[in-house]
Amino acid sequence: MKLVVVLMLSALPLSCYAGSGCQRLEDMIASTIDPSVTEDQYIESLEEFIPGDTTAQLLREFKQCFLDQSNRTLSNVQVMMVMWVSSYLPLKHW
Repeated sequence: MKLVVVLMLSALPLSCYAGSGCQRLEDMIASTIDPSVTEDQYIESLEEFIPGDTTAQLLREFKQCFLDQSNRTLSNVQVMMVMWVSSYLPLKHW
């Protein structure tokens, strides 16, 4: 079990370094998780992708779900998202 934890921790910096390759996706994920981004700022940043008021209202509720979380939970979500996005990247040859 300790070996698994060590291997996971050693792989994390590589996953964080890799990124998704899509800056807009990374910005959207970051603004969703960031507790300093208000609902209004969040909607403004996604305005070009929102087709109507119903979608905007649902996105406000979605953002509020993240605003209701503790900083520790938000940090864990950030780590999970980095690992999830990085898992879809092809392996890079050095």
